[in-house]
Amino acid sequence: MTDEQWEAIKEFFPSGNKSKYHKRSLVEAVLYIVKTGCQWRMLPHDTVWSFYRRARNNGVWDKIMGNLLCI
Repeated sequence: MTDEQWEAIKEFFPSGNKSKYHKRSLVEAVLYIVKTGCQWRMLPHDTVWSFYRRARNNGVWDKIMGNLLCI
């Protein structure tokens, strides 16, 4: 993910999150899965999958993809 892409979507992740993982790293992990076809179980289940699931359920992932397509 480029810096320009991250700047376009970082607003969807409010500061003050107590996660020990940076949201950019989690987004990059999800994009890696989409690009390579890697299986979810190949990445830490309790972090990447739960991040993706919450973002998908809250509609955030659709907004992220919409913003990235505009770049």
